[in-house]
Amino acid sequence: MAMADVTVHGAGIFGLSIAWICARRGARVQIADLFGAGAGSSGGLIGALAPHVPENWNPKKQFQLESLLMAGSFWAEVEATGGVSPGYGRTGRLQPINDARTLELARQREATARDLWKDAAEWTVCKADSLGPWVPPSATGYVIRDTLSARMHPRRACAALVSALAVMGVEVQPEAADQGKVVHAKGYAGLLELNKAFGKTVGGGVKGQAALLRFHEGAVPQLFADSLHIIPHADGTLAIGSTSERKFEDGKSTDAQLDDIVERARTAVPVLHGAEVIERWAGVRPRAKSRAPMLGAWPGRDGHFIANGGFKIGFGMAPKAAHVMADLLLEDADSIPEGFRVEDNL
Repeated sequence: MAMADVTVHGAGIFGLSIAWICARRGARVQIADLFGAGAGSSGGLIGALAPHVPENWNPKKQFQLESLLMAGSFWAEVEATGGVSPGYGRTGRLQPINDARTLELARQREATARDLWKDAAEWTVCKADSLGPWVPPSATGYVIRDTLSARMHPRRACAALVSALAVMGVEVQPEAADQGKVVHAKGYAGLLELNKAFGKTVGGGVKGQAALLRFHEGAVPQLFADSLHIIPHADGTLAIGSTSERKFEDGKSTDAQLDDIVERARTAVPVLHGAEVIERWAGVRPRAKSRAPMLGAWPGRDGHFIANGGFKIGFGMAPKAAHVMADLLLEDADSIPEGFRVEDNL
């Protein structure tokens, strides 16, 4: 068998996406993950591809905007190749505005969104009663509506990438000997390994919990209410999440905090009362010290590279992160933005 040009350790969203783009560009790729694809936080339930607020612009927000705009074609190509749907849909997002100060801020952001998002997407303040029945209750009678947010089902997206990669002749294996350029994309476990390798904390994990309800509303916008993401998926389920727990003993167990967010969601969106909870999920999301994804060459370790720290925005950042990493791996072209470098965490 021919030597691989790229070896990817980790089959979460970053590892699979990088492998996919490298394979699309003609590289021979191998992927290794002892636990299989989407076994970590990439196997969650939420799938909210939501932008940062359009203000205080910085390279992270610009990178995310470009990645969210690439997502439609990225996932369409994955689905067309492998025949498995990631459940992607650019269905937008609604957020209730519950006080005068938030309403004033939202109107300011309406203007900055026009400057920053150009014609690519809209962030508008709308009367809640103008949008039909799928609207969260709002104390002011107004909601924020953006047309940039999208949703996909994380597990289905990982399965879609696995299927598309298999068509390209790339299978996820439990283990693989390093060949060619080596990418370390192992999420939370990988950050713990990096902490040990660098002798300092470059990142850690934040536990999240989420719930899946049986609730079919069709292709309606996701909601962001009471700090919760409420995501209607394409398959007749609806995801609610998530908690953010810095201190935890068990990263895989759900508890009463999840009951609390389900109740908060039902209060924020009363139509969810009575919808059956069909799955509960907990996992540890990788958070780099800089809070931005950590991309680039492994300092002092020739031929090794790092792609980690997606935290809550890994799926939204993945299309562009995969292209940036493929540029670096295959063409030695470095277009990693300020704040995203491995060195920014050291």
